[in-house]
Amino acid sequence: MEIKVLGTGCSKCANLEKLTRETVEKAGIDATIIKVDDIMEIISYGVMATPALIIDGKVVVKGRVPSVDELRKLIGI
Repeated sequence: MEIKVLGTGCSKCANLEKLTRETVEKAGIDATIIKVDDIMEIISYGVMATPALIIDGKVVVKGRVPSVDELRKLIGI
């Protein structure tokens, strides 16, 4: 599984990255987590509001930080 956290460095973006890494670790899932902070790459996904989360190439959250429960469901836990 490939998970990308899109964000330019704001506190919400950092929070989403931390939350995602913790959730994946606790679940013992084999996933690659990539932090994307290049604005042109972020826009290439059609994302205009960060933070955003992409799982296996699909934008699943944009413009907010999901709850832990929602994040677990999105990851498939």
